Amino acid sequence: MTEAFEISGVPYEGGVLIVVDHASNHVPDEVDLGISPQFADDHIAFDPGTAPIARMMTETNGYLAILSTASRLVVDLNRYPDEASVIQPRSDGVEIPGNHLSPEGRKARIDSYFTPYHERVRSLIADLKPSLVLSLHSFSPTLRSDLQLKRPWDVGIMYNEYETASRFAIQFLEQEPELIIGDQRPYSGKELNATMNRNCEAVGQPYFGVELRQDLIMEEAGQRRFADILLRTCDKIRTALA
Repeated sequence: MTEAFEISGVPYEGGVLIVVDHASNHVPDEVDLGISPQFADDHIAFDPGTAPIARMMTETNGYLAILSTASRLVVDLNRYPDEASVIQPRSDGVEIPGNHLSPEGRKARIDSYFTPYHERVRSLIADLKPSLVLSLHSFSPTLRSDLQLKRPWDVGIMYNEYETASRFAIQFLEQEPELIIGDQRPYSGKELNATMNRNCEAVGQPYFGVELRQDLIMEEAGQRRFADILLRTCDKIRTALA
């Protein structure tokens, strides 16, 4: 059975923890989603570009990452466990027959992949007391279910009740050349922030959420560019919070 998470980097107390809910498009052998293999590399399966960026960032001392190891079509970690959408029956116009589960099947899926991931996130925060948590996601510039929708931002910043680190993030990212910054765009942390709500806001842990546009981070050069941008931004935020 697939482990629910991967750890990258060396743990440091008071460092930066990078949380990547949708890092992998892997579907474990014991899960049959009943969809075409063509969707394995689609944005409905994972957040392309986020895993290599997180691993690049953890090459720097003081940065640690926890990454999901199962596709969000198996279980969406950025949801609450009792939400219907934690196991999506349909995503961006694609039906997922294997996600029409019995209550027992649903519980087994959550117990296998959702619960251990969140328990590890929670323990890393409790044990390491990071100075900052970065919630790292990426977004598709287009959606097949709404081809008229325009998503021009290069980077989006998300937050819910806790805004301090995110306000600093916007301020510092606006100093980077040629970046279009979205404040609560393309998604709002008031609506989609479950992982950070449960594991950071609930315990007073400083964090900010980032969404990177996928077409900018599909290749290594773009991934390295944004890894460097996020390292600079995190370091500036840590200084500002101190």
